[in-house]
This record gives sequence, C-alpha cells and structure tokens, in this order.
Amino acid sequence: MDSIDGKFQGSEPSPRTPYGGGDGTPRTPLDIRIMAVLAAARFHGFELDRDDMRVAKGESPPPAAFVRWLQNAGLWARATQMKWRQLVSMSDSRPVVLFLKDGSAAVMVRADASRNLVWLKDPSSSFDSDPVAVDELRLSQAWAGTVLLLRPERGLAQEDQPFNVQWVINLVLMEKKLLRDIIIGSVTLAVLTIFPPLIIMTVVDRVVTHRSWSTLTMVAGLLVAATFYEMVISWCRRMQILFVATRLDAKLGLYTFRRLLGLPIDFFERMPAGQIMHALNETSKIKQFLTGRMLSTALDFITLLIIIPVLFILNPMLTWVIIACSACILMIILAFMPPYRRLYRKYIEAEIAKGVTLVETIHGIRTVKSLAMEQTQKDEWDKRTAAAGEANLAAQKLANWPATLVAPFEAVMTRFVILIGAAMILSDGTGSVGTLFAFMMLSGRVAQPLVSLSKLIEDLEEQRTAVGYAASILNSRPETTNPSAGLRPRFDGAVSFNKVEFTYPGSRTKALDGVSFDIPPGTMLGLVGRSGSGKSTITRLLQGINRDYEGFVKIDGMDLREINLTHLRRSFGVVLQDNFLFRGTIRENILGGRPGLTLTDAVRAARLAGAEEFIERMPMGYETFIEEGSPNLSGGQRQRLAIARALIHDPRILILDEATSALDPESEALVNANIKRIAHGRTMVIVSHRLSSIMDCHQIMVMDRGKVVDIGTHDELVERCAIYRHLWMQQNRHIDAALERNAAAAALMQGN
Repeated sequence: MDSIDGKFQGSEPSPRTPYGGGDGTPRTPLDIRIMAVLAAARFHGFELDRDDMRVAKGESPPPAAFVRWLQNAGLWARATQMKWRQLVSMSDSRPVVLFLKDGSAAVMVRADASRNLVWLKDPSSSFDSDPVAVDELRLSQAWAGTVLLLRPERGLAQEDQPFNVQWVINLVLMEKKLLRDIIIGSVTLAVLTIFPPLIIMTVVDRVVTHRSWSTLTMVAGLLVAATFYEMVISWCRRMQILFVATRLDAKLGLYTFRRLLGLPIDFFERMPAGQIMHALNETSKIKQFLTGRMLSTALDFITLLIIIPVLFILNPMLTWVIIACSACILMIILAFMPPYRRLYRKYIEAEIAKGVTLVETIHGIRTVKSLAMEQTQKDEWDKRTAAAGEANLAAQKLANWPATLVAPFEAVMTRFVILIGAAMILSDGTGSVGTLFAFMMLSGRVAQPLVSLSKLIEDLEEQRTAVGYAASILNSRPETTNPSAGLRPRFDGAVSFNKVEFTYPGSRTKALDGVSFDIPPGTMLGLVGRSGSGKSTITRLLQGINRDYEGFVKIDGMDLREINLTHLRRSFGVVLQDNFLFRGTIRENILGGRPGLTLTDAVRAARLAGAEEFIERMPMGYETFIEEGSPNLSGGQRQRLAIARALIHDPRILILDEATSALDPESEALVNANIKRIAHGRTMVIVSHRLSSIMDCHQIMVMDRGKVVDIGTHDELVERCAIYRHLWMQQNRHIDAALERNAAAAALMQGN
C-alpha cells in the first residue's frame, strides 16, 4: 500500500501544463482523467508526454484514445468493462484507472475481497493525501464499469519487431478467431463437395439401373439441401476472408507509416524518394498475397486432405496415379524456383530505377519545364521502361516453362484418368461406371490445389522479394528506440556547445571542429560564414536531427541527448529556407494540427510574423485553401506563414535557418522589423547570409570550416574580424560606392 502510494508522488501537473491546476485555473473532468493516466504510467516508470494525448477543445476522448496514448509510449494497455466482483478480486499491486461517469477518473491502488472494499486515490489531490476506502454501493453511484489496465510490455510489441517473413506470419496468426471460423467453413465446404459426386454415383449405379423414382426423389432433395448449405457457408466464408483482409490491410498500413515516421531525417535525405515509394508499395502486394493466393491455396489444401481419403476408398489404383502426377508437378516447380528468383530480382531492380525517374521528374517538374528538359527525361524514362520490360519478359519466359511441363500431368489427372478407369472396368470389372464418374469429379478437385500450388510458389518468390525491399526501408535504424524516454524539462533557453565535433556520414571533413560557445536565455544569436562553414549543422544538432557527435550540447545545463526528442522539438520553433505547406486552409497550416488551438491563436501568430495583412486580402481569409505546392502564394507569403506556424505554440527557442533569403526586400524588411518583437522572451538562433538581417542580434558568431572564428556584436566584428568585415563590405559595396559618388559630387559642387 505504502509502496504504491510512494510511486504516485510527483503526479501534480507542472506550472505550464495545459490541463489546469498548476496555474490556478480550475481542473475539468478531462484534466483529472489525464492526470490519473499519467499517475498510473508513472508507477511503472513511464513519463508520458501530455502533448501526445491529442484532445481538441471541448472533445471527450474515448477510452481507446488513452489506450493508443499508452501503447505509443511503450506500455501494454487495454480498456475494458468490469463488474464489482472482478474489480475487488484484483489483489496485485498494480494501479487501475477507473473512468467515472462524470468524465473524470480515479486510481485504484488496492483491493480487499475479504472486506469487499477498494481503495481509490484522487489524482488531483495533494501528494500526501491518503487513498479512500470505497464499497460497492458508493462506487456504483460514480462508476459504470469502465477501467483502463496498463503494464509494461513483455518483450517486443508487434509494432516494434523487425519487418520480415516471420513478422508477416505473426500478423496473420493474430487473427486466430477469424481464421478458425474460416477453417471450419472450409472443412464444411470440403465435406459438402463430396456429396455431389457420390450422388452422381448413386444415380448412375442405382437409380438408372433399377429405374427407382423414389431414390431419385430422395437424391434430388439431398442435392438441393447440400447446394443450399454450400451457398450459405460460402457466403459466410467470403465475408470472414473480407474481414481478415481489411484488418490485415489496416494493421500493415499503420505499422508501415509508424515505422516510416520513426526514421531520422538524414535517412530521407540520402534515400531516393522513388525507391522509398516502391518499397512501401510492395507492402500492398504482401497484403493481396496473404488474403488472396496464399489463403485460397491453403483452404484448397484443406479440401485436398478430405478428398484424398475418399479417393482411396473409391479406387486406390487411380489415386496412386494422381499422387504420382502430383509429385512430378511439385518437382518441376521446385527445379525452376532458383533461376526464377534471380530473374525476378532483376525485374524489381529495374522497376525501382523506373520509379526513381518518375518521382524525380514529378518533384522537379518546374526545373524540367524551365530548362526544356522534357526530351532528356523522356529518353531516360524510355530507357528505364525498356530495361524493366526486358527483365519482366525474361522472368515470364522462364515462368512459362514449368506451366508448360506441368500441363501433361494435369491432363493425366483430369482427362486420361477416365481412360485408365474404363480400361480397369473392361479388363477385370474393377469398380463401376458410377464410381468412375464420382472419381473423375473428385480428382478434378485434387488437380486444382496442385495447380494453385505451382502459382503459389511463383508468388512466394515475388513476396520474398517484396518483403526484402520493404524491410530495407522499414528495418532501418529508427531515430530513437524509445520515444517516451528522456527528460521533459521546462526550457528557459540557455544554449551551450562544449568542444563539439561532428562529421556527416560518408564525409572525411569535419562539419564542426571543436565548436564551443555559450549564450544566456533570451539571446538573439546570429550565425554567419561562408557556405559549408557549419552554420546549419549547429541548428541540426540543436534539434536533435544528428545525435552522434562528440562533445556536449546543453540546453539550460542539461545534455541534449538526455532530453526527450519529441519534447525537445516541440519546444523549438523552426523556419527553414524552403518550407513545406500542406494541402488545407491557411488556418490549418498555421495551427499545424495542434489540438486545442483556435483561430484567435492563428491570428496572433500571423500578426507576429507579419502575415496578417496579406491573409486578410485573400478571398477566404484564414479559410483560403492551399493546394499542393501552394501555387496561389508567393515565396514571401509562404515564408511568413511558416514563421507564423513556428510561433503558434510560443516556443522558448526559435531557429531561423535562412528564413528570409527567399523573401523580396519588402517582405524581408517587414519580417526583420518584427524580429525584435518575435524575439521577446525567447532565445533566437538566426542563420543568414544577409548580414543586414542579423545586425541587431545580441551576439553574432562567425564560422569558417567548422570552427568558431569570432563572436561579438556587429560593430565589434566589423572592427576586429577580417572574415566578417569582408562579408560586410561585399554585401554593402554598392552603398559605399554610392556614398563615394555623393561625396565626390558634393566636393565638386563646393569647388564650383
């Protein structure tokens, strides 16, 4: 009891929490529910990020939303309904979150079945408060039975396991109930398929021979009943297969997108987009294979296992003939597998190269059009298409051989078996005409699974290749192995680099070489230097994009690598030289999908970024729709919207990486005029080639070849730093020349 209560210490919300309580605002039932989940997770050593629980204003999230929140943090979680007797019998020491009728929650810390009591703790109460004993009657007035169970995962969760063939198999096996129902339906259908041949045998051997109308009537009734049941069960099985396909598609899609988002930025920087798209498209082939060819062939083999014993009963000799033909078919298929695998891999590689050309052309269509490169890209596409066509043709030619060699054995199984059976009847009277008809009908059901097997093995090679290419993307090292780990401090904005060295993968030159500097909170720091001097690398390290550096990067004295990565980036505002705007309204782009923020917040951020004036002139104002590529906005307008988006959550540290380089002089002057207002109360790191944008910074750091050359104010650097003075004179020589001309003209006029 005491040990559990002790682990709940620290569940009080921090002063900056949006859920109330720490700043004197009243707590809502939702605030208390979130605090209860936080406290229960903290008991297991997990510190959840409240911002991961995306709740729109006025929305009451369902229990499933809390389950997803906990699962994303690495916990096992389940929301379920319980009765009092189940709740009071939970004698283990793990906390249970009870969702109450009023929308709040309580944490059950102990239960005693002998006394018929549970002990609840109010997550919004003070740290040292004691839990309250509650009986069934009292609890039933506030609780409807919904509980949230949680614990650490045992082993790797399905979402965290590497993508391979075993993962795909496990994904299918997770649908045990549906698969069980499908198998039961398949067995039933297999049994029903035996009836028509047996009925035909009865009709030929008994009804026709003895001219028995009563037997014919009975057989007809059985045939109608069997047909009806087969129709119903077939419909049910198809529906179950559809459910399985839908669930597998959803799980595969969620897993793929989650793994993709977990990859670091430098992965996308070095990997062609076309190759990524092709690898991910392979996952759709995997889903189609699992719910198509593989499942249908597996179900056919269930039919096969039931039919073969019946065939042995009808005619053992003919059954052995069919089994011998089946063995020959299988050997032919296995013999062609290795060469087909090699040719198919070449075809996939050709398709990837083709896809890369297509994606690059689409992404760079402006460059293609502006430089009249249509013919060059067309020639490249023709070459890639021809290579893919040749590789596909070679693979299909080889695949045609086993299909051709298998054909005679299929003919023996389906056609010549009647000749063999007729010869047996004529020679020694073995069997009957009805038995031969029944055997023919059933033997056709044996041949079909074997033909499907030959195609299945061909598909298996394609799926192995598809899994391999998808795994090459999805199994790449993620940005962080535990997204919930790390500190979540409240930042003031002090930044410190101490002997930081960093080299990009594949490069021998250090991007940063012993960089050291310190800036206090609220400082405007300008970074200048020639291209490749390491300015943007400093901002990348600050954002945690690259974490394999030497030395120390600290924020407010805390090592950046010890800070939770998501929390770190949410505390930053970043504006790049080329910013991407999503399809949607201006308001949606500024809010950036952050729940709880309103149009008022968007207007405030737009005003601060200098974007309000042009937004109000748009046809629909903040509801103006932005298409892909934002063709209805100028470069300066896009940049100001990006600045507004970076400011929407009031970041403590703001990074402007060449943020004004794409602006026209008027827009740049407007943003620069707002920078001091933007910088109020926050640390700013401004990377710019235009020294006029950073003249008013508190500190300006000059870099060259990955090293810090000097740091100081604008006037100090002009006086003592040769590199800065040279850059300043280069950018302002037209002003100096104009001043000299004006001075010469004035002197000339005075001389006159």
